Amino acid sequence: MTSPVRRAGAFATVGSLVLLLPAVGPEAATTVAAAVLIGAAVVTDGPLFELFARPGDRKEQRLFGLIGFGLAVVGLGLLTVTDLVGTGRVPPLQVDVFVGTVLLLVYGNLVSELVKTRYPSPFHVSAGFVAGGVTAGIAGQLATRVLLDQPLAGTLPKVVFLAVSGAFLGALLRAALFERDDPLVLFSVGLLLWLLFELAPAVHNQEIVAALGVTLVLGYLSFALQTASVEGMLTGVLLSILTIVLGGIGWFAVLISFFAIGALSTKYRYDAKEARGIAEDNGGARGTGNVLGNAAVAIVAVLGFAAADPGVALLRVDGTIFLFAFAGSVATALSDTLSSEIGAVFDSPRLITTLQPVEPGTDGAVTWQGELAGIVGAAVVATISFLVFPAVDGSVTLSTTGAGVVFLAGIGGMTVDSLLGATLEGDFLGNQGVNFFATLAGAIVAVLAAFVAGGATLP
Repeated sequence: MTSPVRRAGAFATVGSLVLLLPAVGPEAATTVAAAVLIGAAVVTDGPLFELFARPGDRKEQRLFGLIGFGLAVVGLGLLTVTDLVGTGRVPPLQVDVFVGTVLLLVYGNLVSELVKTRYPSPFHVSAGFVAGGVTAGIAGQLATRVLLDQPLAGTLPKVVFLAVSGAFLGALLRAALFERDDPLVLFSVGLLLWLLFELAPAVHNQEIVAALGVTLVLGYLSFALQTASVEGMLTGVLLSILTIVLGGIGWFAVLISFFAIGALSTKYRYDAKEARGIAEDNGGARGTGNVLGNAAVAIVAVLGFAAADPGVALLRVDGTIFLFAFAGSVATALSDTLSSEIGAVFDSPRLITTLQPVEPGTDGAVTWQGELAGIVGAAVVATISFLVFPAVDGSVTLSTTGAGVVFLAGIGGMTVDSLLGATLEGDFLGNQGVNFFATLAGAIVAVLAAFVAGGATLP
């Protein structure tokens, strides 16, 4: 057994002590946590030190990795105490969610290290983390409910939803940002699951089955066809699961139109774009930055819609505004992607601010072919929205006005993207920042136009 596997197993053993919280109460659990932290601080050599030590710990002769992990567990555990959260307006972190989060991380790490010994590719390692994390997350939540004498009937779909969401976020953070920074990963996953627990008071079997089946297949295809990197695949799957469960299959249909059509457009005449030096890196496989730059506004809109649901009521606003913001941002993302990827293969681009001829690939450059492709992209999202969103179709004065709002928002956002590219990109904004602000502009245009059309009401 390799040293990383032994170390991951040791961390999993320590992490399993969180089950003491529901088993024997917070006082005993706190005593054990203090003992672990003190032990980590005083042990500076010997077999126990070697078992837990990471490469940096040996240099410093201190188990900083274990200390940081222990403090993160204690800090997250404090959120389960109501008095430390506030006045009751913010519910405390559920004990079962806390336990599931910790076990998800430590056993996800253990399984990923085991997988790495035979299949070291990032895809297999991330798949191992997800598999181990989901299994441990589910087991931890259910075990906690049993120990606390809480009912299990009807809870499995939500338990699975939380475990799956946390596992994909954990795998994404470890793969893309900080593989060895377990405290930050732990807090990030714990805070997400705290939020999702409140936003999804009821998760149905068909929702979680659809979310898992559809998104896992599409996620694997995106990686196998090299339209997304491992990080991009994990990001897309996580966003898709949240969209299906918190929004619905109609929301997912709109989102997947961007992922699918946008990915295909990236591959369109890729060799020609590569020869011009303007092709996407990694063979066109989109990474986390690209996915989030285009979809961050959309997922915030999904979360806002869930928070505005009368059954949740964390936000007291008309949820329709989030529906229009979502559709407008996705219309912008697809419109801009098609405009860039299709227009890039044509000659004689012009800078949008001056209409002067510029070299292909110049930030802010447009072609009439690219603009036409962008218009088609906005029309695709508007049409799908018309078909799947009753609020877009039926809550405005004219039956097609809602779809028209989405269409205009997509074109408006695409234009903002070109303007930002010509004025701010490079000196002040990167490409992903431009994408983010363009989709935000599309969302704002959609919401404002919906107010004018009567499709939403002011809060």
